[in-house]
Amino acid sequence: VQLQASGGGLVQAGGSLRLSCAASGRTFNNNGMGWFRQAPGEEREFVASISWNGHYTRYAESVEGRFTISRDNAKNTVYLQMNSLKPEDTAVYYCAAARTLLPGRSDRDYDYWGQETLVTVSS
Repeated sequence: VQLQASGGGLVQAGGSLRLSCAASGRTFNNNGMGWFRQAPGEEREFVASISWNGHYTRYAESVEGRFTISRDNAKNTVYLQMNSLKPEDTAVYYCAAARTLLPGRSDRDYDYWGQETLVTVSS
């Protein structure tokens, strides 16, 4: 699976962005998907994940209620809608695909990784 993330940019605190991750190369519909992020000087951390059919989602506590992960299997794309952004959300964001139908919060659950997209939230 090849993954291409997009949609990052510069936004003021309180604003919104929507990240997209387009998948290609093999069947997308059987893959659970996730978003991770890595801030400067920090370790990569889990943000959100979604099951193969979109029925189950998980979120990091830090983004619960502000971010929404979704997917459109007809378009082989997963999204991360980010609202009420905070400066601490500033990071490079990665999308990832798992061979399992419902991946967890660990990056070890994921088998394919896309290139990052940078999100910068100014105060």
